[in-house]
Amino acid sequence: MNFFNVGKIVNTQGLQGEMRVLSVTDFAEDRFKKGSILALFDKKDKFVMDVEIASHRKAKNFDIIKFKGMYHINDIEKYRDCTLKVREEDLSDLDEGEFYYHEIIGLDVYEHGVLLGTIKEILQPGANDVWVVKRKGKRDLLLPYIPPVVLEIDIERGRVDVEIPEGLDDEN
Repeated sequence: MNFFNVGKIVNTQGLQGEMRVLSVTDFAEDRFKKGSILALFDKKDKFVMDVEIASHRKAKNFDIIKFKGMYHINDIEKYRDCTLKVREEDLSDLDEGEFYYHEIIGLDVYEHGVLLGTIKEILQPGANDVWVVKRKGKRDLLLPYIPPVVLEIDIERGRVDVEIPEGLDDEN
């Protein structure tokens, strides 16, 4: 069974069993809504248990959640630095042209038919995602996920075709 990260518990929030979660999903409202079932994994990425979300709210850059049946700080303190994951079968269907991060990470990146490297990570700094491309013998390339740069994504063939704007890659 495959699981995919949706957030990391970074701290407790108050005394009533709430936790600060650093979300790594574009679907936080769905993933953390009341009644959702997520899998809790420990610091060593071992499955601990399934948890049901009792409440969810946003505060600054965090999602504040509470697990059903755990209503005191003493119940949840041990889960700091644990990861919340969703089961593959619980992933939502996406619209055409939308992709999950796990589908993009690992794809080969080409410009004009020349292999540049492989997508190793996706960052969310602000207005658009940034794909981190690992290159052989060069620094990682940071590619903004915007239409003039990303031309085509072909999951089946495991490749992305891009057009790097002048000045974006200072190692050319």
